[in-house]
Amino acid sequence: MDGIYRAINSTQVYIERDGKYLMLHRVKRETDVNKDKWIGVGGKFEEGESPEECMLRETREETGLTVTDYRYRGIVTFVSDSAENEYMHLFTVTGFTGDIKECDEGDLEWIEKSALLSMSIWEGDRIFLRLLDSGAPFFSLKLRYEGDSLAEAVLNGKKI
Repeated sequence: MDGIYRAINSTQVYIERDGKYLMLHRVKRETDVNKDKWIGVGGKFEEGESPEECMLRETREETGLTVTDYRYRGIVTFVSDSAENEYMHLFTVTGFTGDIKECDEGDLEWIEKSALLSMSIWEGDRIFLRLLDSGAPFFSLKLRYEGDSLAEAVLNGKKI
């Protein structure tokens, strides 16, 4: 099957409360591609899952919370010379029940949205976090990385 494009599907979830996002500081796994970065919760699709099903499951597994209100905000296409290509389905959550549990992938913490852009996050994440905060309609964002550096960003078909 040489020449067939392959990419994983994943979700990334930004849970909102009182001007903050529940963020995951990825510090628990040495071989983590996101080591020491702050990211939303989420993960890879399981066989047969829709984006919504994956988002609901991953949020429950990583945080202990059950999502009751969410928006599907966009899709981010990651292309990399050093990691697997990925389609990341992006969600925001404004309603949930339950209590936060310890996560085996990192430390969960409520972070002020205004402080997030100055923290250790991926350069491309800064782009879509701004889109989320501005209330942008559903979007398609392509991020091409060379190593850890963002080499290209394309929003809804236009280079930015």
